Amino acid sequence: MEMQTMYELLGIHKKVDKEKQNVENSKNNNQSVLKGRFKIQKSEDDKHLAFGWASISIDEAGEQLVDWQEDMIDPEELENAAYDFVRLYREGGEMHERGDCAILVESVVFTEEKMEAMGIPVGTIPVGWWIGFLVTDEDVWEKVKDGTYSMFSIEGEAERVEVKEDVDSD
Repeated sequence: MEMQTMYELLGIHKKVDKEKQNVENSKNNNQSVLKGRFKIQKSEDDKHLAFGWASISIDEAGEQLVDWQEDMIDPEELENAAYDFVRLYREGGEMHERGDCAILVESVVFTEEKMEAMGIPVGTIPVGWWIGFLVTDEDVWEKVKDGTYSMFSIEGEAERVEVKEDVDSD
């Protein structure tokens, strides 16, 4: 079996030759709702638990990542969004169409400061939001188990701001 990169495992696309790579492009569809998808890293059959990255801002090498819609999120913005989700919602749905399918049971935003406080060397794991859900809907859980739903998909509203790339003056 060929070894996959972390980005292939997580479903993240990095810039290649200064061009952003993605599959869905919400900018072309004039969508204001942003969605990101990250693979489920672990699931526990008998407990109906699924865990994985909800979103990653910065990889282990310190590079900011680009998501499926060619968006980037700063760690502070991700942290605030995660706190709002935990405080106000905590519910998982099915494909952004139907709610009440899962309940958030684990959430931590790994920032560099938190990693240092926990004794995790910075650069070991990404700066990002790790989540876990208890899947309460049997049909949805079967789809998680059979691989139909292999990723978490987050949705939120944001103001899209154009970011200009720094050009080396060498």
